[in-house]
Amino acid sequence: MTEHEGARTPEDLTRLFVERANAGDAAGIAELYERDAVMAYPPGGQTVGRDAIRALWEKVLADAPRFEPEAPLPTLVHGDVALTSTVARDGAGARAQVARRQPDGTWLRLLDQPEFVRADG
Repeated sequence: MTEHEGARTPEDLTRLFVERANAGDAAGIAELYERDAVMAYPPGGQTVGRDAIRALWEKVLADAPRFEPEAPLPTLVHGDVALTSTVARDGAGARAQVARRQPDGTWLRLLDQPEFVRADG
């Protein structure tokens, strides 16, 4: 197994996601999530757990999409929990994640909302 860099700040998670996605590393992306994390994707659904998140990204990355870094909005931190967000370059609106500091000081995603879909349309 490859040793991946851990997220030292909540904001590192977005950078590491882009690097790993562009390298086609679905397992590396999954390592950015807690074991029982919940990802609100595909739109209207949920993907639960690190293994399911890895499988989802294996499918998405099979088409070799290219990801660009997105500027973060201010991070809100309370103790060992952080809310991160970015404005989506692809027009999806915004993205938001809840991350939790781990015992070793690194951060992992617990909740991930990669796209917001309006309830009225």
